[in-house]
Amino acid sequence: MQINLILQSLVRDVKVRTLYLLPKAVAHLKKYLKDFHSAKPNPNTYVFYSRNKGIMGKMTPESVNQQLKKYAAIAHRIGSDVPVGLHAHQIRHAKASHWLEDGMNIVQISFLLGHANLQTTMVYLDITTEQESKALATLEDEDKQNIPKKWKTESDSLSAFLGVKKIERT
Repeated sequence: MQINLILQSLVRDVKVRTLYLLPKAVAHLKKYLKDFHSAKPNPNTYVFYSRNKGIMGKMTPESVNQQLKKYAAIAHRIGSDVPVGLHAHQIRHAKASHWLEDGMNIVQISFLLGHANLQTTMVYLDITTEQESKALATLEDEDKQNIPKKWKTESDSLSAFLGVKKIERT
């Protein structure tokens, strides 16, 4: 009973999230497990563990960020798109933004990110420069665009606009 209480207090601050991995990531993960864990890994150990504490000690957030910054600096030399001061949250944010750009709806993105509240996801998603340009382009003066007004037809009739046949009264 006391062990359960300790576990509950530890788990209370942890948010469990489902992680969807592409086949290439799974292949890398399998190689990592083979190199850094035994043939039959202990389910009570951490996949990415503390170098100082061993497989039973989790990496601290600071340690994770330190590793990300180390590899981001290397990647930045190859492609300047990678920010030098990369941190884990930026990866989530970027992925959510890319999903939005690819046309995925906000509810799907919220589900994939593991958010209980849709408002949380809304905070993640910035409007991209491309989206902003497209939105601003629609605000151009309609006279310059030379687009006919949908509500102005030859007959100037609301029924024609709505596609309803006009009833002739006799």
